[in-house]
Amino acid sequence: MSIDYAAVDSPHVSKATYLISQTFRYEYPQPVTHLNHRLMVIPPEQFGDQRRLRHQLSIALAGVRFDTRQDDFGNVVVDVVAPRVPSAIEFVAEVSVERHAGQPNRVGRSAQNGYLLEPTRLTQPDDRIRRAAEEMAASAPWGLDLADRINDWVYQSMTYQVGATGVRTTAAEALALGLGVCQDYAHVMLATCREARLPARYVSGHLVGQGGTHAWVEVVLPVGDGSDEAIAWAFDPTHAARGGLGHVTIAVGRDYSDVAPTSGTYQSPVAGRLTSRKSVTVTHLE
Repeated sequence: MSIDYAAVDSPHVSKATYLISQTFRYEYPQPVTHLNHRLMVIPPEQFGDQRRLRHQLSIALAGVRFDTRQDDFGNVVVDVVAPRVPSAIEFVAEVSVERHAGQPNRVGRSAQNGYLLEPTRLTQPDDRIRRAAEEMAASAPWGLDLADRINDWVYQSMTYQVGATGVRTTAAEALALGLGVCQDYAHVMLATCREARLPARYVSGHLVGQGGTHAWVEVVLPVGDGSDEAIAWAFDPTHAARGGLGHVTIAVGRDYSDVAPTSGTYQSPVAGRLTSRKSVTVTHLE
């Protein structure tokens, strides 16, 4: 049974269960060979207040080999190898997860260092981002207050527009355009947070009620109780909001390139065509 999440008084929901169905289909005008593909469509078994209940991945092509592994960020990665694809290959993933409200996502304090503070090619700051980070860091206390300021600033600085940017567009380029989609909003926030010395990471997942894969940011801050733990706080700059129960996490990383849902290579002089479908159904609420 599916539930209309839009009609639910979400602040009073303590637990939600979701069924995610996602399909990627690649079609080629002639056979391709040596296909090596990477899928990141299955969430970790446990991620903060989120728990994976079950999952299934099917690949509609004979002779395909696939292996599941964990990457350096704790994400579930499926590597697919196909010696030959005559005309098409289709990946279908079904995942059931539940989320519990009010349970913070605790991570090790060591996660505050390293990649969370270092810019990547996609999140390298330019002068405008540096100035904005400096101004906001001077006017807001370090921590959640500063993260809220940056989240709002990114939202105010951008207009959502499909097709204006691509997966290789950098944060500085998207900000200069003032246009982009959720991954661009996330990249701009990451670049600004890291320049302001706020440890942050990119999150790929789903937002209930939206059609495509969604992206947001987690700012990782110490608990403050003397322990070796920190809390990853979710921010959604595309909507100028904190992450909520309707955000379902699939993977985390430095930027989009670490967590692209589908990517790969093959040998052929022709280009393939990708079509995709996705649905997120609310199956239980408490």
